[in-house]
Amino acid sequence: MSINLYPDVVHSAQLGEPSYYPAIDDACDEIYSATKGFGTDEKAIIATLGSKDAKERFLIAYRYKEKYGKELYDLMKKENSGDFGILTQLLALPLPDAEAKIIRIATKGFGTKEKLLYSVICGRSNEEIEILKKAYFKRYNKDLSILVSSELSGDIKKLTMCCLQAIEEKFDPTYHTESKAREDAEKFYKAGQGKWGTDEATLFDIICKAPPQYLKMINQAYVNKYEVNLEYALKKELSGKAESAAIFHLNMKLSPYKTMAEHIKSTCAMMGTDELGLSCAILRYQNVLPKVMMEHAAQFGKTLQERVTSETRGDFKKLLLEMIRVAWPEAP
Repeated sequence: MSINLYPDVVHSAQLGEPSYYPAIDDACDEIYSATKGFGTDEKAIIATLGSKDAKERFLIAYRYKEKYGKELYDLMKKENSGDFGILTQLLALPLPDAEAKIIRIATKGFGTKEKLLYSVICGRSNEEIEILKKAYFKRYNKDLSILVSSELSGDIKKLTMCCLQAIEEKFDPTYHTESKAREDAEKFYKAGQGKWGTDEATLFDIICKAPPQYLKMINQAYVNKYEVNLEYALKKELSGKAESAAIFHLNMKLSPYKTMAEHIKSTCAMMGTDELGLSCAILRYQNVLPKVMMEHAAQFGKTLQERVTSETRGDFKKLLLEMIRVAWPEAP
């Protein structure tokens, strides 16, 4: 199964109402006090929202409305602005709703932010795709597949629509055998490098259906026979955002933590920092951030904290660093 990004409480909440504990009520009261009266106490917001993990924020988002009759998201939108404001708004939502909001941001206005969109949809488990689709429909009263179909075109549309179908198979060693992996590797070759013109639908079907354990077997079978891996083949057959999205999806299955680290790095590449992309990545990956941070340090020779410190500033920087600290308090 592809990696889950949501904390367990999100998955269990699909079965009923969440249960709260005193610390959640305390956090709601602290947020209320920080935004009461004239001005906002940003330091208190960082100390409260920033210091909570994804599970705790999930509970706070629901509990705040019960206690104070107002959506925490609406409060953060009213009280804060800029990059700091956007991040507090996302922190004020349960993670599936935050991802729905990220998709909304990616598709609202002139032009579609394809990278932001595919980073949310590609490489996800079946269960979390279904949770995300429900969250988007509940929040915006629109089917996510219809939205994506209207916003994208060409090969990247084919891939993301395939991802939204949640067709990843459950790994079965009696079915997902070495022999079948060799067959699928050959099928992948014939749809791409071994064909005049590319059968993108077949390529996407293979990488979407294959569970991670089996996709690694296909990849190895491809290397054994054709002396290059699936990533190389995709680079040869695709281009532009479709190529980037397909490789991201592939590697989220083959080496998820390394891929997440590379994605975070990519938000800080070239001229200027993509503050929105960086915010969304750290927020979405927080539940698995320690492993991502280890890969980041190994790949790039610097800690994630050092990257954030050099790329951001002000309360926005303080909030991101607090989120990182909470994810891995013992981080070097």
